[in-house]
Amino acid sequence: MSESAYRVETAPRLAQWRIDTLSSCTYRKSDPFKIGIWNWFLTVERNKQLFVKLYPEVSALTREQPPIASFVIKLISSSSPNRKTLVHPGVSDKQIKTNEDFVWAVDTVFTGKFIIDVEFLDLKSVPLSGGEPVSIWSACQTERHSLSTAITSLSRMLSDSILTDITITGADGAGIGAHRAVLAARSPVFRSMFSHDLREKSLSAVDIPDMSFGACRAFLGYLYGDFRGDEFLAHRLALLRAADKYDVGDLKEACHDSLLEDIDAKNVLERLQTAHLYQLRRLKDGCLRYLVSFGKVFEIRDEFNAFLLRADRELVAEIFQEVLAAWKGF
Repeated sequence: MSESAYRVETAPRLAQWRIDTLSSCTYRKSDPFKIGIWNWFLTVERNKQLFVKLYPEVSALTREQPPIASFVIKLISSSSPNRKTLVHPGVSDKQIKTNEDFVWAVDTVFTGKFIIDVEFLDLKSVPLSGGEPVSIWSACQTERHSLSTAITSLSRMLSDSILTDITITGADGAGIGAHRAVLAARSPVFRSMFSHDLREKSLSAVDIPDMSFGACRAFLGYLYGDFRGDEFLAHRLALLRAADKYDVGDLKEACHDSLLEDIDAKNVLERLQTAHLYQLRRLKDGCLRYLVSFGKVFEIRDEFNAFLLRADRELVAEIFQEVLAAWKGF
């Protein structure tokens, strides 16, 4: 049998498999063919009845985002003069993961050459982030592409200093060109600053004396969508201060989440102080749990005693309340 006997011809939403001969007891599986973002297979089996199956190739993509398919499938007799056609009632929004999820048992006898014709009306998948299924052929793909292109262009405005109209200067005196409109859109503090006759507006400069050049670069990079993970991790505390100072809520929350991820004996007291200063409840609870519930306070006894001497009284009171609550639990 020639290799073409297993080949499925495709158009953007159409697949056709031409079967030249099929004996009374035969199983045949097509070559893989691509429709949408998945590779698919068709199989045909004749054993008293004719069975047709359609299913996606087993892959990480299929496991994580199995297709939810709507399609019309037909059997077309290409050997008869009038091209006898048998049409399945239709499949709508059916999730197909395995070769048992769509099976068409055909009672009508097809002899000679015939075509399995599949017209995909829609293919959906559930986003990895969750939510409702979304068509892969909807405007969402274009929307994602547009968003990606816009972010790339925005980050180039910063990296290539395209038509900058303000300079951000850090503690070491080095400046970075930026754009008032972008900063104002991302921060209500910057918007107020540039909307009134303040020093920053007249000088076209903003001094951030408590941030190094690297921290300023990371801060602006985040605002422009030019996110760099290594910069973010290296300057989290400075970014948290800037996010709080300039009211960039999403950056503050990102720093909060990140600081929660790697609490250890070396940084727990600093994180606890930071959490208290910026009212980060989850971080404070995480630090207190690490110290008290897991007993790590005994491993850093000297550092902890020194911390209590200089810490805010309100924070010290919270620590002792946590200790007392833990003792009551024993």
